[in-house]
Amino acid sequence: MFVDQVRIYARSGNGGNGSHSFRREKYVPRGGPDGGDGGNGGDLVFTVDPQLNTLLDYRYQQHINAQHGEHGAKQRKSGKRGQDAVIPVPPGTLIKDGETGEILADLLVLGQSEIILEGGRGGRGNVHFASPTNRTPERADDGREGQERYLELELKLIADVGLVGHPNAGKSTLLSRLSSAHPKIADYPFTTLQPNLGIVKYDTYESLVMADIPGLIEGAHEGKGLGMQFLRHVERTRILLFMIDVTSPDPKQDLEILKNELKQFSPHLLEKPSLLIATKIDQLPPEEHGGPFLGGKTNLGISSVSGKGLDELIRHLGQIVSDSRQQEISEVS
Repeated sequence: MFVDQVRIYARSGNGGNGSHSFRREKYVPRGGPDGGDGGNGGDLVFTVDPQLNTLLDYRYQQHINAQHGEHGAKQRKSGKRGQDAVIPVPPGTLIKDGETGEILADLLVLGQSEIILEGGRGGRGNVHFASPTNRTPERADDGREGQERYLELELKLIADVGLVGHPNAGKSTLLSRLSSAHPKIADYPFTTLQPNLGIVKYDTYESLVMADIPGLIEGAHEGKGLGMQFLRHVERTRILLFMIDVTSPDPKQDLEILKNELKQFSPHLLEKPSLLIATKIDQLPPEEHGGPFLGGKTNLGISSVSGKGLDELIRHLGQIVSDSRQQEISEVS
């Protein structure tokens, strides 16, 4: 099951108390202080695990606690530090404050970790409070409490190409033809109920990640259909691939609806590089397979059934992805 948004209650560990202890020696019934420090509480840590692609585990594990630090002991023994609660999440996970919506961390790449809640500091033992005027201090500090907070985890899939189209535009069929992904395919709306990722090879040693999201309908940004649940997944893509079914009664209007839904959700989406293709051209008369399609807005028509236009599409996508990656490298350097 694909789960891309969960709410959890998390708590870091309390610090252990400092020890109030005195040496016990023969003929010295009340020697100097020897109380050790309490251990620090464990932190709450989120880390990226590239093997994960869903937040399903946290739908059933909604309370996560780090370990408390141990109390200090006599003979100046410090308590052990509490174990951290390490929470693995998929790449592309946002960690937000559950009350304010503030973004606390954006976890994108392998090896990235973020401490979201720090454990409480351990208390000091009475050995720290001895002085020339007070050789038998009674004071020892209690450990500090850990932090607690409701957190919202939100997954935004990371892909190079995001497929955008109405239900039954042929997105899942295209993904299955270009990659080894096996999304559900059927001739009715909303066959795709969750995003699917596929790896598409476009050069001898180069590949790109393609994401198929459920089809968008007019009003998707307001929650109609399934769009509101999944529009977030196109926010991280490098390229938007608009797919318009040429057998639709009004393909031009279909394109305008898609662009408007993206604009209403986030105007930034329309600033991304994009490619417009006409799908299902095998259902047109043979003399119309050469285009132009959609009033000349695109000359690239494909048929995932017959394979027509797929090689050209891969070349186009590969070039755009390659240029985008090179630009990112240049910006970093």
